[in-house]
Amino acid sequence: MTCRVATRTDYDCLGQIMFRAIREGPSPYTDAQRRAWMPRVNAGPGWAARLAQHHVVLSAEGPDIVGFMTVDPAGYIDLAYILPDARGQGRFAQLLDAVTEHARARTCAGLCTHASLMAQPAFARHGFRVVRQETVIRSGETLRRAEMYKSLKKEA
Repeated sequence: MTCRVATRTDYDCLGQIMFRAIREGPSPYTDAQRRAWMPRVNAGPGWAARLAQHHVVLSAEGPDIVGFMTVDPAGYIDLAYILPDARGQGRFAQLLDAVTEHARARTCAGLCTHASLMAQPAFARHGFRVVRQETVIRSGETLRRAEMYKSLKKEA
């Protein structure tokens, strides 16, 4: 299990990881909600431009990428996805440690995210608290999620 910073050559693969993580495996969302959330694989120049605005860390098993997480310069974790078969192996913690280290090096006061129902327990296990519950509408489907936050300030 390795962790490294993603490069532009990884971006289309990361689009596949995101698609599969949302659309495959067990989920608290219905199939219709998952299709609305992720109707197609992210790829190409628009996807690359989105990822280029973030520090992107990926988790790999040998040559195979199985998960990734992004953090922007302000400490916002925009994307966090792990393939269903690679979950439960400590990869989320590995990725979160890497983005936390990056955010601390840039003196971010904290990390925030909008976590899906699937991701909320993982973020909570690592000290994130729910700021508020919310819903978003995608292609006529209502998706529940939570805004979550974790302080990076050292305890006195």
